[in-house]
Amino acid sequence: MKPDLRSKWTDSVIIGDGAMGTYLYQLGFPVGISYEELNLIRPHIIEDVHRQYVTAGAQMIETNTFSANYDRLSKYGLEHKVDEINRAGVRIARAAAGDQAYVVGSVGAIRNGKRTNIPRSELRQHFRQQVSSLLEEGVDGILLETFFEVEELAIALRQVRKLTNIPVMCQLTVEDAIRTLDGFALPDAFALLTDAGADMVGLNCRVGPNGTLHALEAVQGKVSLPLSVYPDAGVADYVDGEYRYGASPAYFGQRSIRFAELGARVIGGCCGTTPEHIAAIARALEGYVPEKLDFSNVQTPIPQISVTIENAIMDESDRNGEDVPPTLVDLVRERPTVIVELDPPRDLDITRFLKGAAALKEAGVDALTLADNSLAVTRMSNMALGHIVQREAGIRPLIHIACRDRNMIGSQSHMMGFDALGIDHVLAVTGDPSKFGDLPGASSVYDMTSFDMIKMIKQLNEGIAFSGKPLKQRAKFVVGAAFNPNVKHLDKAVVRLEKKIAAGADYIMTQPVYNVQLIADIREATKHLDIPIFIGIMPLASGRNAEYLHNEVPGIQLSDEVRGRMAGLEGEEGRATGVMIAKELLDVAMEHFNGIYIMTPFMFYDMSVQLTEYIWAKAKRRPNPLFHNR
Repeated sequence: MKPDLRSKWTDSVIIGDGAMGTYLYQLGFPVGISYEELNLIRPHIIEDVHRQYVTAGAQMIETNTFSANYDRLSKYGLEHKVDEINRAGVRIARAAAGDQAYVVGSVGAIRNGKRTNIPRSELRQHFRQQVSSLLEEGVDGILLETFFEVEELAIALRQVRKLTNIPVMCQLTVEDAIRTLDGFALPDAFALLTDAGADMVGLNCRVGPNGTLHALEAVQGKVSLPLSVYPDAGVADYVDGEYRYGASPAYFGQRSIRFAELGARVIGGCCGTTPEHIAAIARALEGYVPEKLDFSNVQTPIPQISVTIENAIMDESDRNGEDVPPTLVDLVRERPTVIVELDPPRDLDITRFLKGAAALKEAGVDALTLADNSLAVTRMSNMALGHIVQREAGIRPLIHIACRDRNMIGSQSHMMGFDALGIDHVLAVTGDPSKFGDLPGASSVYDMTSFDMIKMIKQLNEGIAFSGKPLKQRAKFVVGAAFNPNVKHLDKAVVRLEKKIAAGADYIMTQPVYNVQLIADIREATKHLDIPIFIGIMPLASGRNAEYLHNEVPGIQLSDEVRGRMAGLEGEEGRATGVMIAKELLDVAMEHFNGIYIMTPFMFYDMSVQLTEYIWAKAKRRPNPLFHNR
């Protein structure tokens, strides 16, 4: 029986394996495919590569799962196979390793060194999903590799530590061998990861043996954990239509001795390395007995941890002993989730509004959404009401932000106010022109489109003001986008929707739908999108209400069948039929979507309460409200 990895690298140098992706490329598999999918469709190829490395002398091999997370697999339409691909990767590696080598689960970065709008909540979810699959299939350790930013690596490490206590190796990628992409000196970065629960820290990718050697010399005496190194085989060159790497196996073998002398206890190879490189390392280290690692005199630095990194390591759910609720995006990926719209009043009396908010909270809605002077009709500030319902009713507010009413100065100021109030869910909309509202002489600003607004809000999440100047901390906005499916050409509407997602939208809320076939069509037309959609349902209050919506309100279309059923109905009879029709729509909507967006007509919040209770009855559960005052 092999000893635990921690025990093994305490007394000896473990020889790792070499590249998978670039080696598959050398074997004839083209760039641009998912190499991880080969676990399912060409498993014998992957097993053969693993066996070659074990035969060459590798004592620890990585699963072929580097990019097998939801985000990166979704680019190939494989996001539904995260669990299957990761489990297969472990089984294949186990078959090749036998009793000769350890198997560690490879988990790569998602941001991949690029400034992206993937929020931390999604990173946590994707890492947790992948790591769970690897652990359930039984790996000896987890290798978090090729991370350019300490923040993202800390997020991944935190998720692993929530799931297991098995050995975790954390490898950063640095191009100058001195600092990470997010500005941390290597000793500071390694100290931070040590405090966060890493068992081993190290480097891989982007630099060859020489750059790796410089990095190890820079951290010598400043790291209190064993080190791992997986250098590239030099710098890639494009020759005769092929990528080639210059560092020879012999050169790799020579450098491995010096790596070990500087504290490396796992030595393998990254891009461009082959079984020949690993065989050279094995020959060079044959019979080598490393000095016992002694960290008693290590002067570990105390890094100045930024707010961003502190959040990444601790998780918001751990701060001050509080349970910060999951976002709506988190919830809707797990279960039915209900958003209800309740319009702010047109006057100064908020009594009925607050009674409605309380009733909806009691019914179990997940968020109360407030429009921003919809139809250009002046209403009370949704910022003020959002704060009130958050504080007094304990319900999560989701605030609409219209481009119509504020220039860029006012829009950023508005968003900064939301952040200060702890309101972090918003919906960016264009807004109906002022000339159609109750103050037709008012100006419509439209400094930005809804696409621009989404981008700018997500820019605040990166700690950058609209002007491009840095802010002292990052916002945490979860940004929604509106979608009108009531159009002649649904495919063209979806193309526009895709642009909103590219701008950074985290979720979608649709205009109300009154046709069961359209609900199914929406699902079919958007099934390739990897963000959740909340399908809009607005119960009709009367026959006149139905005709008004169909004929006068932009973006809403009723079927002839629905208009016929509502014709001539008023008062309680009209509302009862409207609720009945909405339930029929919900029956179909819940077959296709977890997200439900109910719009309350004319402050008849009891209709929305009935529909919310109907949803939970169909789902055979009613969740405990997860939002609370902050």
